[in-house]
Amino acid sequence: MSAGAIIIIAIAASGVLMMRFRKRWLAKINIAFTNRITRLFAGWLLGFGVLTHVGRKSGKVYRTPINVFRVPNGFIIALTYSSQSEWVKNVLTAGGCELKTVGKNYRLSSPKVVRDPSQRRFPFPVRLVLMIVGANEYMELSKI
Repeated sequence: MSAGAIIIIAIAASGVLMMRFRKRWLAKINIAFTNRITRLFAGWLLGFGVLTHVGRKSGKVYRTPINVFRVPNGFIIALTYSSQSEWVKNVLTAGGCELKTVGKNYRLSSPKVVRDPSQRRFPFPVRLVLMIVGANEYMELSKI
């Protein structure tokens, strides 16, 4: 292997590590501070919502602010921190959740994680942001 190839591999690996570290750091900041504030208005704004779900181990009720968009028969939710987020696991385990968006409450079921790097189901400006942050999954839920 040439020295140039080794350097390229090292740069790519460090870039991946930086992206992972940055995502974890940003997630911790959001959980500690941003989510608390966002929850106050997310249920009233277009493109945002508050997801109510139950912890799989604790049984505790959680309210998580999300980016959500209406589709025929339900909603799609951008998974900006991947399908390994605790709220995603909670919703999948429970088989559903409740959502408040644009001032209305919905009961949702049949959660499904979809991998789609193109994020074609989201509005164009949202799609660009999701591609920049490397979010290539979303959750699809049906209205009950």
